[in-house]
This record gives sequence, C-alpha cells and structure tokens, in this order.
Amino acid sequence: MIERDHKQLSVVVQCNLLKTNRSTIYYEQKLVDSNDATIIEQITKIYEKLPFYGYRRLHVELAKEGYKHNLKKTRRLKQVSGLKTIYPSKKTTIANQAHKKYPYLLKGKQIGRPNQVWQVDITYVKIRYGFVYLTCLIDVFSRKLMGWALSPFLDTGPCLEAMKMALKVATPEIINSDQGCQFTCREWVEALQANSITISMDGKGRWADNIFIERLWRTIKNELIYLHSFESIEELSIAFMDYAVFYNSRRWHQSLNYKAPDEVYDDYYFKKQEQREAASLYVSPVEQNSQVQPNFLS
Repeated sequence: MIERDHKQLSVVVQCNLLKTNRSTIYYEQKLVDSNDATIIEQITKIYEKLPFYGYRRLHVELAKEGYKHNLKKTRRLKQVSGLKTIYPSKKTTIANQAHKKYPYLLKGKQIGRPNQVWQVDITYVKIRYGFVYLTCLIDVFSRKLMGWALSPFLDTGPCLEAMKMALKVATPEIINSDQGCQFTCREWVEALQANSITISMDGKGRWADNIFIERLWRTIKNELIYLHSFESIEELSIAFMDYAVFYNSRRWHQSLNYKAPDEVYDDYYFKKQEQREAASLYVSPVEQNSQVQPNFLS
C-alpha cells in the first residue's frame, strides 16, 4: 500500500495517513534458507510424535538425529513453524460463565467444631515429564486432611473421587470452594446436594476466602514436593499417601497449640462423649430429694 516513489506523497506522509510505523516499511523478512527448511520439516515430524517436547528436548532430539546447531536456532525455528508445546496448564481455576455461582457463606462465621466447614481446592504438582493435579478436602476446625486425589487431568472426576474418600469419614455441613468449573458443574453440585451439604464459594479473585487450604498447599510443597523429584504420578501417589498419614497424625500445628489434626478432631468428639455420659449420670437436687422416702415412724 505504501508507494516509495509516489510523486506527491512522501513515505512519511503515507505512513501517517495509514497510521503505520515507518520502520516496518523498511523491514524485509529474512528468507528461510534450504537448511532451515529441512530442520523445520524435521521439527514438524518430531512434534507429530512428541507434541509435549519443549524446544530444549526438541534440540536434544535433533542433535541425536545429526543436526548440529545451537539451542537458539532450534527455538527460533520452532517459533517460525508455529508449533506450540502441549502441556498441562498451571492455572487450576477456570470459570464457566454458564454455571451457577453460589454465595460465600463463611464471612464472620465462627467455626467451633469438626465437620462444620470443609474447604476444597486443586493445585498442580511438577513431576519429571510435566504436571499432575492434586485435589484435597480439609476440615477447617482441625485442619485434618479428609480426602484427596491425584490426576493428570484437570476435570471434575478427581474432585468427586476425593470427596468420596472424605465422605467415608464424615459428612460436613458446608463445603467451600473457588468458582472453578470443576466445582460449579452439575456433577459436583448434585453430589453435594445429595448429601445435604451446603455449597459456599469464594468471591471472584478472593483466594484468601479459602485461606486454610492455601496454607495446606504451602505446607505440602515445602515439606514434600520441593524435597523430592518424582518420576511418575504413581511414585508421587505413594509418597503422598505416606505424607497424608504423617500430616494428620504426627505433624504438630502451631495454630492448634502444637497438636496434630487427628488429635484435635478426635478430642472434640471424645469430650462430647464424656459430656453426654456425665449428663446421663447427673441427678439434680430435686430428683435426689424426690428419691428420699419419707420416714413416718420417726
């Protein structure tokens, strides 16, 4: 559209009229030489078999096939080819605008007993060849880990699996989650309603509404994930199973006066049982007097 030899309008004026940056007029795209075209063709072939390879692993693969060039060139030619590496997204909260959102019910709420409120969330965990997703449910009062599931897929299935595990232990009054599509979909909502569980959801962008499980993620990653390198989801699953037992039974929490979650959870019900037994044995003074038989002979 720009005519450099225009008799009346200079290149500057033409660029201003078309709102075009003048520098682009003088840029001439560098043609891909025949050697580069061959490499791009090979990159495409590798991508068809290994679409999860980034440019670094792609560079190693090319080197093994006899292509000798530097890493920057592999990255540039991969970009030229327009190929995108396929891998799980780190973002776990993906909203579905068509799904119903529920109000946040925990603001100002006093939580004074186990199974009053649970929180659920998903985080990603890096393993050797990518990411997997960890879903957990915790009891807010005791911080007890109630149920969990690991999966390579970011969908509702693992969430339902984790909830099924948790419901074998107890049934909460409320479960709070974010507004991700996994927790607003029909399957999740119907599962909660079938168990008479009230649904609560964080406000949009308010991660602090689910603060207790956010702290759980920090603990798990600092004490397990960052200390080890996991080759597969199976290896991670075995390690997490052991860690879950440790976390519930032997990890002392400062916020719980250096008690473990199991201890706090069980102590509440043990004390309640003691109170019920004491109440059943208690006899009021009125009842005691009514049990005294009058002595008419005295």
